[in-house]
Amino acid sequence: MSDIESFQDLINNCSYPVFFTGAGISTDSGIPDFRGPNGFWKKNTPIYFQDFISSKEMRTKYWEQSVNFKSNFSKFLPNKGHEAITSIIQKKANGHCVTQNVDNLHQASGLTDEQVTEIHGNATYAVCLDCNQRFELKSIHKNFKQNAEPPICKDCNGFIKTATISFGQPMPEKEMLRAQHEAANCDLMIAVGSSLVVYPAATIPLLGKQGGAKLVILNNEPTDMDQFADLVINASIAETFEAVL
Repeated sequence: MSDIESFQDLINNCSYPVFFTGAGISTDSGIPDFRGPNGFWKKNTPIYFQDFISSKEMRTKYWEQSVNFKSNFSKFLPNKGHEAITSIIQKKANGHCVTQNVDNLHQASGLTDEQVTEIHGNATYAVCLDCNQRFELKSIHKNFKQNAEPPICKDCNGFIKTATISFGQPMPEKEMLRAQHEAANCDLMIAVGSSLVVYPAATIPLLGKQGGAKLVILNNEPTDMDQFADLVINASIAETFEAVL
């Protein structure tokens, strides 16, 4: 049996699949991964959360990066990998997607917010760090371009930041608990497009395996967790899902 046939068999015979996705699934949409040779952090210096909180200069730099990122980010659409995951979950009428990505493309492909757990947040809107009020980026970016002042919440004077988890920022407890719960209760865990080196997020696929689920790793390159997988496919994500479905 070929790897594709084995993958098909695992999908067909599972009752509750959970997908764990990383930046690799979105590269076919034109979004460079964060750590690759053309990645975001090769062209921008990360703003650590503590620096964002303590320095207006760093908050200004953060929003400069956000404006530039958004100008390129808004045009991206889901690709065949996102669509395949949505199709599998919808056909099963069961399953979940835990993602490290902040691009909102799983929801754009048809999954509901309830079907997606974003453990690193979402870059398509902003929140007040104090009162958690949500702000749309369009107006935030428009004001920043006009006055170059980092945004402040008018209700509580809290700092406004994109709804992503920055370096040094605590992981969201609610989302991590949900991700762990989903992993522990699935019977098929499929890690897609993740190097599986960013912790604690990278522990999620192993939780599925430890809970008795089959583990599939689909990635362009080998990962350190391949040794624990029941099936490893190092190939194009979009092409693999096309063949499977």
